[in-house]
Order: sequence, then C-alpha cells, then structure tokens
Amino acid sequence: MNVCSAKASDASVDRTARAKIRDAAIETVAIDGPSGVTARKVAAAAGVSPALLIHHYGSMDSLREECDHYVAAELRRLKSAATAQGASLDLLAALRTGHPLPLARYLAAVLTDDSPAVSRLVDELVADACAYSEQAVGTGMLQPSADPQGRAAVLMLWGLGALVLHRHMERLLGVDPTNPDFGRTPESVNYLAPVYEIYSNGLLAEEFAERARDAMAALADGARSTEEASP
Repeated sequence: MNVCSAKASDASVDRTARAKIRDAAIETVAIDGPSGVTARKVAAAAGVSPALLIHHYGSMDSLREECDHYVAAELRRLKSAATAQGASLDLLAALRTGHPLPLARYLAAVLTDDSPAVSRLVDELVADACAYSEQAVGTGMLQPSADPQGRAAVLMLWGLGALVLHRHMERLLGVDPTNPDFGRTPESVNYLAPVYEIYSNGLLAEEFAERARDAMAALADGARSTEEASP
C-alpha cells in the first residue's frame, strides 16, 4: 500500500468515527438531556474510547456545537426538500419520512438550557426558517408576508415551544411530537389537523382580522415614530 492510499484510508476511518461519535452524542442528549452527558457515556454509546472522542472533538463543548449544527442542517435539508416540491407535495409521505436520529427529542432536551450555545442554535434555526419559508412562497406553498423574517421567526418559535412542552401535548392531545414515529401514527392527527386548520383557514373572523391589521399598523407606526424621535 502506498502512502497516498494509506492516508486516504485513515481519513475515511476518521470521518466515520467522528460521525459515529456525533450521532451517539445526539442520541445520548435526547435520552439523558445535556446535563447528563459525559465523554465516557458518549464514547461507550459510539463504541469508541473517550480518548478517541477527545482526539476528534477536543472537548464536549465542541462536540455539542457540532451536534447542534448537524441537527439544524438536517432539519434544513428536510424542510428544503419538502418546500422544493411546492403545492404538489405529498404531505402524508412527507410526514411519514423518518430520520435515523431523534432530532426533535434532541431539540426538546437542549432548548431549555439558557446558554449562548442554545441562542446560537435558535438563531440558526430561525435563519433557516426564513430561507425555506421564502422558498415556499416561491413554490406556491405559502402566501407572501409583509414581514417574512418576523413570520418565519414566530412560526419557528411556536414549533420549538411545542417540542419543549411535548409532555403537555401528549397529556392534552394524546401525541408526543418528539416521538420518532410522530407523523406515522394515527394519533398524530390530533395535533396536525388543528395546525393545518389554523394555517389553511386562519383563526380570526374577517371583520375582526381587519381591525387587528389596522391595530398592528398603528402600533408599527408608533414604534417608528418613537425610533425617529430617539436621539
């Protein structure tokens, strides 16, 4: 074996081990929460030594950061693939598409941690939501918004809040959105049907909706006036 092929082989092994450690960390956080995760526990779940974990990531903070980025990237990939199909999207097929990692349960576990790392994760998720929401407008899935960034941020925060409150959702609606089988069980309709009813038909009666729009416009004008008057 020549030197070049040896290096390529070693790099391939390294990448595989790194991914195994990352995936094991995501699963461990999803089960035990971020405070219950140690290098030894993740290494055992990945089938590697703690020394190899440190070799690849340097610290648990770096590993956590990579997990956050990976979860956000996977959600972005799934959402972008769905919105690219536009109004012809097979919604049932999309809902039944699973993922080998517990992404929702990972988010539910980490979002309650008031830390800069979580702030960065939420910022990344919201930025991604802005991008694929605009993509959905272009493909005919969403109506345009007067404030695309604000709408995307609110919808993302609502969705993340549902994950954090998943135990109450299960208590009230009989379905847990962090369940890896969510979307593939009949009980999912208890949550999804009201969501799509709200998205499809809106919530406010038209007369009150018009008054609400006028009130929001006045509120925005007041905010702009205050900013302009500030020194």
